[in-house]
Amino acid sequence: MRKRAKIPHELFLTNLIGNHILLFVSTLGMASHNIVPVMSVPVISVAILGFTLWRAQRARRARRRDDWYVMAHWQVAARFSRLFIGMLALLALSAAFAWFGYDAFGMRKETALALVGGVGMLPTMITMLVMIVIESDVLHQAAHGRLPPWIVRRFPPPDGMELQLPPGG
Repeated sequence: MRKRAKIPHELFLTNLIGNHILLFVSTLGMASHNIVPVMSVPVISVAILGFTLWRAQRARRARRRDDWYVMAHWQVAARFSRLFIGMLALLALSAAFAWFGYDAFGMRKETALALVGGVGMLPTMITMLVMIVIESDVLHQAAHGRLPPWIVRRFPPPDGMELQLPPGG
């Protein structure tokens, strides 16, 4: 049960660390020659985030497939996936505004890059780092049979189930 509860967090951390940090940095050097490897990062990310949301919804609807504990951990990963999707949308929106401002209104290149960097990239990177720390903690909780208190309040356990909440919960 604990191994299955770790899967959504391992998947999410693989997306953040392996895909958005390691793969992105390694393909960035090739961007001037070939953009395809760099574009694999958002494609992989959308696939992983989409699978996480789909799997969490499936686990919530069909509790017979997953026991409650595993379902709850899929819900935790889905919540962070939705937050990350929101941050990626903010990044895309800031890039679109910068491109539109540069193309249609003659915005200086430096101003457009500052808009993308300050409004899009910086908040996304900070959110990624914070989510890596939080997801690592939740992965540790999954390995030890614990859950964050907010998920227990949102999805109450079945009657007669013993829970271990982290300190302060």
